[in-house]
Amino acid sequence: MRTANIVTEQLTAAGRAIEHDSFAIIDQEVGHHAYSAEQWPLVRRMIHANADFEFNGLTAFHPQAMQAGLARILQGGTPVVADVEMICVGLSAPRLAHFGITTHQFISDPDVIAAAQAEDTTRAVQAMRKAWRRGLLEGAIIGIGNAPTALIEVVRLIRDEGLRPALVVGMPVGFVSAAESKDLLMAIEDVPWVAIRGRKGGSTLVVAAIHALLGVAEEHQRHAA
Repeated sequence: MRTANIVTEQLTAAGRAIEHDSFAIIDQEVGHHAYSAEQWPLVRRMIHANADFEFNGLTAFHPQAMQAGLARILQGGTPVVADVEMICVGLSAPRLAHFGITTHQFISDPDVIAAAQAEDTTRAVQAMRKAWRRGLLEGAIIGIGNAPTALIEVVRLIRDEGLRPALVVGMPVGFVSAAESKDLLMAIEDVPWVAIRGRKGGSTLVVAAIHALLGVAEEHQRHAA
């Protein structure tokens, strides 16, 4: 009999049953997919979050993405740096606390707004620069679900400043630079990433991807116990 996760599951039996039944329907209806057994829980949870089977195919992984993300979560004390508050709010506090994860976002900080106005950039760019100055991006999981300019800035920091986050979950949604920002990320070889090709994306998908990583991490903990 399979031992269920405790921390990263729904808190009630009814909730767990609905989620498990949803995953079973997705597995039944998805048809063929080329994802590994390690990658599929992340893609499946993203499909579950949006009821959109196109993420079977649109989701792309750096070869080391799952391994790097899981290792960093299991290490404990991981910072998750997001482009917008929605990601931080959407992540489950008990699940984060189990792994000692802290969340950070600076999009509405007065100094970020002032710098964006002074330099004629976006708040998202300045928020990533603030996180970089504070030393939060190195070894972090970076989640970008809303602002393509944030992802472009992260890529610049990787290429020009030597930034080495543990994992970049790059899924900004939109029509201006969204697809292009993810193309830039997917050209990176030295830093692991998970991305969605094209215009689709969003903060809910970043949350789903990180929750999937937390679920797989708890499975690893159980098997190691």
